[in-house]
Amino acid sequence: MIIYGDGRSGNCYKLQLLCALLGLDYQWRAVDIMAGETRTESFLKLNPNGKVPTLILDDGRTLAESNAILLYLGEGSALVPDDAYLRARMLQWLFFEQYSHEPYIAVARFIKLYQGMPEARKAEYETRLPGGYRALTVMEQQLAESDFLVSDQLTLADIALYAYTHVAHEGGFSLEAYSAIRRWLQRVESIPSYRPMDN
Repeated sequence: MIIYGDGRSGNCYKLQLLCALLGLDYQWRAVDIMAGETRTESFLKLNPNGKVPTLILDDGRTLAESNAILLYLGEGSALVPDDAYLRARMLQWLFFEQYSHEPYIAVARFIKLYQGMPEARKAEYETRLPGGYRALTVMEQQLAESDFLVSDQLTLADIALYAYTHVAHEGGFSLEAYSAIRRWLQRVESIPSYRPMDN
């Protein structure tokens, strides 16, 4: 299979980390989002939404949206709970990541890291910070009660939320007050086959 992605993107890194943990083989096709490579005619044929990551399966079928790809690739592994309630809890965190975490932490990081904090986006950047800290507080409360987000076992929820949380400082977020999150980051990083994000 082929994964089109940007190595510094948290959404793309989720898939790289998952593939490392599960030992999945894939071809990586680097895409420069800042150069407009997701807006080319050829890329838009693969993903009309013009975003990475985009997965191309061996039979040519495509799949977009990072958490949908996570679920597809992780299905049948220990990273997806068999219990219906725990599986729903995992999905709850995947939805949380997209609606309560990424719009703040990932967007702030994009403005600061990718765009270099342009004057035109400074006000928008400032509006991202309170929502990001709210999301971190929700995570902190859960991780003070369990080693991982769903239970005491790693699931796709942890992979999805680790991706942007571990680089939250690049978006201007301090994790100093979030001791449970910091311990959780260390637990994820100590897992055999862990793969760090590209620089």
